[in-house]
Amino acid sequence: QVQLVESGGGLVQAGGSLRLSCAASGRTFSSYAVGWFRQAPGKEREFVVAINWSGGSTFYADSVKGRFTIYRDNAKNTVYLQMNSLRPEDTAVYYCAVGGNVVPDPDEYDYWGQGTQVTVSS
Repeated sequence: QVQLVESGGGLVQAGGSLRLSCAASGRTFSSYAVGWFRQAPGKEREFVVAINWSGGSTFYADSVKGRFTIYRDNAKNTVYLQMNSLRPEDTAVYYCAVGGNVVPDPDEYDYWGQGTQVTVSS
């Protein structure tokens, strides 16, 4: 069992920055993938980015390339999402998730956090 807790969301003006954290506890695996997803009201859950824990390889959605960066702190069992140049359309609840592969399909992830709200004003 893996437990995930997201933090760092809040209100920010367009063009600003936020850093989200995803802290893991319970059983950990050296070869799993950690992904970030987001969901706005009335919309489907959307893939943002994922990272392979052991190798560090990453995969970004086109909508966030050049603006968002995912990175990990092995000692803290934590994955971060640095979000720069934020836009109003980035407004959503952001979730982290753990799965076996770096893929954009949310059905391939086994464990999910409760989410953290990000709101970007125009």
